[in-house]
Amino acid sequence: MQKLIVVVVAFVLAALAAPVSAQQDAEAVRRELEQMRKNFETMRQEYQKQMDTMAERLRRLEAQPAPVAAPPLPAPGGIAQTPPPATGLSSSTPSAMDLLTPRQPFGLYGQRGSGQLLFDMGIAGDFVGNITQRNVDKAGAGTFRGRENRVFPREIELALFGQIDPFARGEVRIEAGEETRGGEIGFALAEANLTLMTLPFNTQLKLGHMRNRYGWSNQIHEHDLPWTDRPGVYRAYFGEEGLKETGAELTWVPDLPFYLEALVGAFNGDNETAFGRGRITEPMVTARLRTFFELGDEHAIQLGASVAHGLDADRLRHTLPGFDVRYKYRPEGWLHPLVTAGGEGIWSIRRRLVTRDIVLPDTQLPDDLTTVGNHRTSTRFGWYTYAELQPFRRWAFGARYDYVEQLIRGRERAIEPYVSFYPSEFLRFRLGYKLTDRTQDDGFSANEARARHVNEIFFQASFILGAHPAHPF
Repeated sequence: MQKLIVVVVAFVLAALAAPVSAQQDAEAVRRELEQMRKNFETMRQEYQKQMDTMAERLRRLEAQPAPVAAPPLPAPGGIAQTPPPATGLSSSTPSAMDLLTPRQPFGLYGQRGSGQLLFDMGIAGDFVGNITQRNVDKAGAGTFRGRENRVFPREIELALFGQIDPFARGEVRIEAGEETRGGEIGFALAEANLTLMTLPFNTQLKLGHMRNRYGWSNQIHEHDLPWTDRPGVYRAYFGEEGLKETGAELTWVPDLPFYLEALVGAFNGDNETAFGRGRITEPMVTARLRTFFELGDEHAIQLGASVAHGLDADRLRHTLPGFDVRYKYRPEGWLHPLVTAGGEGIWSIRRRLVTRDIVLPDTQLPDDLTTVGNHRTSTRFGWYTYAELQPFRRWAFGARYDYVEQLIRGRERAIEPYVSFYPSEFLRFRLGYKLTDRTQDDGFSANEARARHVNEIFFQASFILGAHPAHPF
């Protein structure tokens, strides 16, 4: 009986204590909530004070008068110079009278910061290593002919470029590199030109020595190419360095609902592989159309068509029409394209002198042989295509396929996979493999060695110091 009484008493005490505990918990939560309200109110008051202080500071700055620019210093020799107008010339198209009015030669000096030059400069370095077969080395028939199984500086470039005045810009590039095995480093003027940017009717004129804007990849220097070497069609039809000429290019961008760039140029025609006449009175002429489309926010495509026409050293016509396409896919939020693909095709339509020996009647050998010739049109075609995948910011994987019909005879095919590593945007390392198959040995055999099937491994290291001109799409 006593045990029963104890159990009942314990149960009653527990029932009475439960409401008291619940009331204590509710009171504690109420106190915490009140403290949070006080903290929030304090923070709101602090933010309001800071916003009022900044608003008052902005009001005082806006109320201050604008600073008055100091008058320009007089020119040396006591000759007064008329200061440039207050409005920026670059913000509107100048009239014909503006173009004819003399201007200060360093009119942009006041727009540069303290210690800055009137132009930008940069240095680019490109080193290539090549490993290939013994017979290819002996025949000198690799991609870099005469530099097989060797590490060499292919291109060390000094670039100087910038605004000459509000109406024109200039560019000078000097290159140095190894051209023969163990030879001295040779220096050459890669480019030296000026561009008049504000001509009437949305036109620009480029004058001087330049990489022609023929196709897409021709205007790109070696260290900027997405592959280690130039495509086979360019090396076969224009030589190892591509198409570089001295002359003028006029560019026109008409006012259309879509982007369209038209270009026409006239040059000396010094390229020995494609032309070689070398006279502006019988110029090598180029033309190009280029358009660009954005397919939404993630896709972009560029289409182009080009042509070059001129005379060779024998004054025979040579015409090279071509086309190019380039595509990029960049997912939303990415800083670099995930997929890049493109390709180019070029025809070579050339007049050639074909000779043959005939035997004259009623004569005695060996004096009865006479060589006669006639002109025929020879048409060749070459193309390449490539694709690159860059799933990571520092790594890119790609491959290029080449096909070209040689100017004389034979065909060449090549496949070149590669991988690139970018420690930064100014430094790049690349490892590639190239397999080349030729149907003829003409021009690719020497020292009793043959080189129809070529295996090569490329190592490439490229860097940029300082400023660098913008790359095309």
